[in-house]
Amino acid sequence: METMTTTEAPSAPAQSPRIIYRQAMARDGADQAEVFHHAVMQGAASHYSVKQREAWANSLPREASVWGARQALYTTLVAACDGRCVGFLELNVSEAHIETLYVWPSLARRGIGTTLLVHAKRLLLEHGCERVTIDASLMLADSLLRRGWQDRGEEWLERGGERLPRRRLEKRLVAVET
Repeated sequence: METMTTTEAPSAPAQSPRIIYRQAMARDGADQAEVFHHAVMQGAASHYSVKQREAWANSLPREASVWGARQALYTTLVAACDGRCVGFLELNVSEAHIETLYVWPSLARRGIGTTLLVHAKRLLLEHGCERVTIDASLMLADSLLRRGWQDRGEEWLERGGERLPRRRLEKRLVAVET
């Protein structure tokens, strides 16, 4: 993903490339691995130590096949730019739980994660769910709390001998009439 930039749209160089939101495909696995790795190692740098981030990043192999297999376990939504996955969300619909939400660090804070959450909430509403939960990193928790999520307490997760704090959050789902 070294060639990814935020100004690759040739017809309109002043605009960011168009982001397409869709269901994940097997070919997204390699990009998901890279998004995960870089989001943890770079994006979470201000909230977790190097040792914590290394343990977190090493909790899932940096291999396309692993992420492709996870697509069979979870409803996986991706944000794609120029055909490449730049963000993704894994949703456990039966539990109404967001398993993961990661965005390429240089594209963070541009609404990609928020839009993935909007699509996940819509899917959950279509399945009759009234609430959604997420175990959010400290980096993500602050943003979600500002957006109306309710804090259900701190949890500690162990990865590779390192303890990582996170927040258990919940949000009531409300259908919007159009």
